[in-house]
Amino acid sequence: MSGPQRPLNRRVPAAHDTDGPGAPLHVPGPAPAGDAGPDPSPSDAEPAPRRRSRRPLWAALAAALVLGAGVGAWFALPVRTVTVSGNARLSEARVRALAGLDGSFGWLYYGAWRARGLLDSPWVQSAVVTRTFPDRVSIALTERVPRARWQRRTGEVVAVARDGTVLPAATGTGGLPLISGWGPDRVPEVLALLDTLGRYTVQTVTYTPSGVRVKLKTGSVWSGDLNALVKYAGSISMYPDRDIYIYPWGVSVQE
Repeated sequence: MSGPQRPLNRRVPAAHDTDGPGAPLHVPGPAPAGDAGPDPSPSDAEPAPRRRSRRPLWAALAAALVLGAGVGAWFALPVRTVTVSGNARLSEARVRALAGLDGSFGWLYYGAWRARGLLDSPWVQSAVVTRTFPDRVSIALTERVPRARWQRRTGEVVAVARDGTVLPAATGTGGLPLISGWGPDRVPEVLALLDTLGRYTVQTVTYTPSGVRVKLKTGSVWSGDLNALVKYAGSISMYPDRDIYIYPWGVSVQE
C-alpha cells in the first residue's frame, strides 16, 4: 500500500543569493591576468601628445625687444646739437652734410663710419668728431691751405696745398707762386723747395728735366740739383738782385 508521495526537496535560495531587491551589489573585481584579453597593437595605441618647443617663440620675442629698443633709442636720442669749428673754406652746412648730419640721426648710432665722409672733401686735411651725451656732436676741422698755383699742361691753373692736393674753387690765390714746367712731374719737389725758400718772395718756379729755375722779386736762381739748391740757398741773400746758378760744387753769380 502506497502512502502519499513525499514532495521532492527543493532548495529555496537564501535572501543573499537572490538578485532581487535587497540583494547585495556585486562589484566585479579586476579580471585575472589570464583574462585581460590581447594587448593592443601599436597601431591601435593612442599617440602621446607632442610637446611644442618654445625656443622659436622666445627667439622671436627677443628679436622684437631688440628691434624695439633700437628704434626707441633712435627716436629717443637723436642728434640735436652740432657744432663746427676750424672751417674757413667750407660752410657749416657743407660740413654737416659731409659728416652725415644733414638729417635726423640717432646719437647712439653715430660714429666714425658716418663721419668718414668728411675726408671726401679735398679741403679737409683732418677732423676730430666728438659725441657728448645725450644729443651733442662737435666737429673740429683742420683745413688745407693753398700753397701755390699749378699750371697744368692743358694750361689750366689750379690751387694746390702743401701736400699736392688740388683745391677746387680756391679764391684769393693770385699772389701765390706759380709752378709750371714740362717733363717728369716735379711738383712735389717744388712744393718742398718753396718751404725752404719761404723767406724769399718767390714768384714763379719752372721745372725741366735738367733743372729748376726760381724767379724771385729781384733776381733768379737756377740749379740742376735741388739738394745743392737747398744747401746753398743762403747765397740768395748775398746776391739778392743777381741771377745765381747753383751746382753741386759751388755757386756762380752772373754780373
